[in-house]
Amino acid sequence: MTEVGEALRDLEENRGVNLEELQSNEEFIDTVLQASQVALRNSQEEKRTALRNAILNAALPNPPEQALQQMFLSFVDGFTVWHLRLLKLFDNPPQWAREHNHVFPVMNKGSLARVLVSAFPELDGKRAFYDQVWEDLYQRGLVSTTSLYTTMSKQGVRSKRTTELGTQFLRFIEEPG
Repeated sequence: MTEVGEALRDLEENRGVNLEELQSNEEFIDTVLQASQVALRNSQEEKRTALRNAILNAALPNPPEQALQQMFLSFVDGFTVWHLRLLKLFDNPPQWAREHNHVFPVMNKGSLARVLVSAFPELDGKRAFYDQVWEDLYQRGLVSTTSLYTTMSKQGVRSKRTTELGTQFLRFIEEPG
């Protein structure tokens, strides 16, 4: 939480966030409390970073409405880091590849599963696991494609698969821009 406090002070200095106002903002306090409770139950750095970023994004002007914030924090709590990784990958596969210095295999046709295993070779042979992760994301309305195995064009497998809700969730748990 010390890191969150420092980051909030940075937002105050650089983005005009008023910390005194936040101390009396019940919605912001609810978000901080919910995120803190989730953080106490997690040792995974990726999830803790997502929670930190959620608090910071909630502090900025025009945050997502309170119900969405609660839903997003619940997602972080219930998801594994693999849920977050897959969602980030399929939000913008070409950008993900640039950020991770990754080259996807050359293919005229392929499936999202092939892109997934190329990006995360440690998931090769763990189809039941990543199928469940994908199903979780789909059932919560965060991705638009039901199956990782539909054959698609070269452009199709590199296209955005997150829904508007999925993109909002990612923006809420990413470092404020």
